[in-house]
Amino acid sequence: MTDKNSSKPHVGLFVTCLVDSFRPNVGFSSIDLLEKAGCTVSVPTDQVCCGQPAFNSGNPKEAKAIARQVIDLFKDFDYVVVPSGSCGGMLNHHLPTLMKDDQEYAQKAKDLAAKTYELLFFLYRVRGLKSLEDGQAMTITYHDSCSSLREHGVRIEPRELVQSMKNGTVIEHETRDVCCGFGGAFCVKYSDISTTMVEKKCNSLAQTGASVVAAGDMGCLLNIAGRLKKNGSKMRAYHIAEILAERTDVPAIGEGKND
Repeated sequence: MTDKNSSKPHVGLFVTCLVDSFRPNVGFSSIDLLEKAGCTVSVPTDQVCCGQPAFNSGNPKEAKAIARQVIDLFKDFDYVVVPSGSCGGMLNHHLPTLMKDDQEYAQKAKDLAAKTYELLFFLYRVRGLKSLEDGQAMTITYHDSCSSLREHGVRIEPRELVQSMKNGTVIEHETRDVCCGFGGAFCVKYSDISTTMVEKKCNSLAQTGASVVAAGDMGCLLNIAGRLKKNGSKMRAYHIAEILAERTDVPAIGEGKND
């Protein structure tokens, strides 16, 4: 779908359910960053869930129905980019396995997986966007979500990009690469364990003295932000795309206009 008169790749942004429902600012931030990296961006309006909830819950029939719709909708883009390690992992790691016995969609699933990337991996490693030196950043601490780190290998990307910005600083915390306890349905099915995990995460975050926590997955951020608020913490939570795109002039995740 690349314009023959342009060298810009055409990216289809897979927004994700959580961004669409709870944090559209992450979508707009992602578009800003992708355009800064020299891409033409489209957001198909008919996109739905990636199918991960059904897949993880043992409902392959429903997951396959969703997958077919996603494959058809994004098949003509040069790249598919996702501001979520979790949803991105579903599309570029698990979709080929899910669809391997579908004669019509097995190869299409592989093709989609091959051109699907987590947002920061794509910006930094595919498009070579390694500096945002004109930006005015802040001091943050960063949570490495399980999916971003382990399925996509994203670790240095957010740190390098934040620190490339004017006044951008990342303070590491002890549990930076430990699960926050969200895990999709896990936090519902095993709520006591999940609560203990997020409590430990928030205690670790607090020890940094940072006023902002960032991450690349909305599920983690909603979980962490909710616990921080319950504990009376003043630490604010933002998606890393919002920080890099300088779209932090909105209430932090989990906060209202009057908080």
